[in-house]
Amino acid sequence: MSTPSITYFEDLSLGQEARVSTTVHEADINKFAEVSGDNNPVHLDADYAATTMFKERIAHGMLSAAYISAVFGTKLPGPGAIYISQSLKFTAPVKIGDTVETTVKIIDLNAEKKRARFETVCAVDGKPVLKGEAELMVPKRPS
Repeated sequence: MSTPSITYFEDLSLGQEARVSTTVHEADINKFAEVSGDNNPVHLDADYAATTMFKERIAHGMLSAAYISAVFGTKLPGPGAIYISQSLKFTAPVKIGDTVETTVKIIDLNAEKKRARFETVCAVDGKPVLKGEAELMVPKRPS
């Protein structure tokens, strides 16, 4: 596995964005439940989920949030960036087989602190399922 290239703070600009698309599979939900310990039956039990407002199993909201972290760690800003904060608002469920398009976009840069603020959106078929903002510390270019 190759290491993604490093983007330094000095390389960032307002409006810069990156995106990744990920299709959610049943195995992903099961693995996320195992790793997180979140065994809510709405995610794991089809019979139970059928009795809920969703009528079928849905992915953990935090699984979609993890896709944001993946964009930050591999695309923009990439290796070396450190998550400082993230706000999240879940607006619709993600179901097995959905393809989640995750987009991060720079909305503010603080040169003094070497921090970047991002708009974060996860969408399915163009409809947002998660919206938020994140702040990251981004490494400066070595002298």
